[in-house]
Amino acid sequence: MATKVVMEALSPTMEEGRLVKWLKNEGDQIKNGETLAEVETDKAIMELVARGEGVLRKRLLPENEAAPVGQLIAVIAAPDENIDALVSGAGAAAAAAAPAPATAAAKPAEAPAPAQEKAASAPPAPPPSRAPAPGPAPQAPTGNGGRMRSSPLARRMASDSGLDLQAVQGSGPGGRIIKRDIEAAVASGTARSAAVGVAPDSRDVPLTQIRKTIAKRLSESIGPIPTFYLTAEFDMERVAEMRTAMAAMGDEFKVSFNDIVLKAVATALSQHPEVNAHWLGDKIRYFNRVHLGMAVAIEDGLITPVIFDADRKRMSEISRESRELAKRARERKLKPEEYTGSTFSVSNLGMFGIDQFTAIINPPEAGILAIGALEDKPVVVDGTVGHRKRMRVTMSCDHRVVDGALGARFLQTLRRLIENPLMLVY
Repeated sequence: MATKVVMEALSPTMEEGRLVKWLKNEGDQIKNGETLAEVETDKAIMELVARGEGVLRKRLLPENEAAPVGQLIAVIAAPDENIDALVSGAGAAAAAAAPAPATAAAKPAEAPAPAQEKAASAPPAPPPSRAPAPGPAPQAPTGNGGRMRSSPLARRMASDSGLDLQAVQGSGPGGRIIKRDIEAAVASGTARSAAVGVAPDSRDVPLTQIRKTIAKRLSESIGPIPTFYLTAEFDMERVAEMRTAMAAMGDEFKVSFNDIVLKAVATALSQHPEVNAHWLGDKIRYFNRVHLGMAVAIEDGLITPVIFDADRKRMSEISRESRELAKRARERKLKPEEYTGSTFSVSNLGMFGIDQFTAIINPPEAGILAIGALEDKPVVVDGTVGHRKRMRVTMSCDHRVVDGALGARFLQTLRRLIENPLMLVY
């Protein structure tokens, strides 16, 4: 019996996936649990495995194209099994989902006339041996409201070769630009010269799955969430001294400023469970465990891996785990359970020289802490002006869960922990 291969929900929030790469070809023998393809979810690149055995008879989704969860993308069956009904059903479903043509009159224009078919079968004319006389450049055929008529393959080949389609003469039906026209233009170099030195005014890049998710999630944040911000500046002199002393003890004790701040935030959250909370619409959920999300910038956007039970972990454990999570986040190798389940988040842009910023809350969390750069500043200490290491943080608060006084108390606790970092060791 044939096995349907569908686009699976490979993460809890996934609604569609982009097929990055097929790892099996049509005709390959497939075993149950064997990896068929790599799929980009809303957060990472995951493996899609077979749920049956047989031969991969048909691949229905091309690489680099997206499909909603549940859509049929391939069929596994016995070598002689009839799968026509499955394949035609998948085609009908895709056609139903596709946008309707602008006008019915445009359809007959696509059908080649007999004379056009004869012209299409003739070999393309060889490139001219000498430059043509000056005159207006030939115009590429257009249709459908002025849009240039060319095959998808021709457009892709032209893009890869840096050709200007406007300077290519089509030899296909109705003057359509086809594969052999691009090959002839590449051989002659005629169309390339039109594109050289002319930079496009803009370029359109399809959204990646992670960028779609970021857009959707953030649209749920600032507008619907009544957000306010609290900013404080901490003295980091003792943190710097402790970090230097730990580094002198050996590599296993080396930690970054960010590691120390993460530990301090987790400890402060354990003392203020009212901040370590989620807004769930008809209720507020307060957590007894601190699962700290840390924002990591990746090529396509942002992802927030989670340090679970961060308040119960030693600073060295947080340091080791945060480095490993950040590394695998940038490689798009995180598992769904590693970037879901946070109770509060931290975003640090200090390494980019950002003094202060506001971060957007990741719902349903009640807050997020934005960490700025460490700076040497002139400050007054005991009546004397001196230089001290200082750092600004800004807390974004969901006013439905955290009011001003509660947020201020949380930052007071965080200040006490950071300015007296030996408290974090015990």
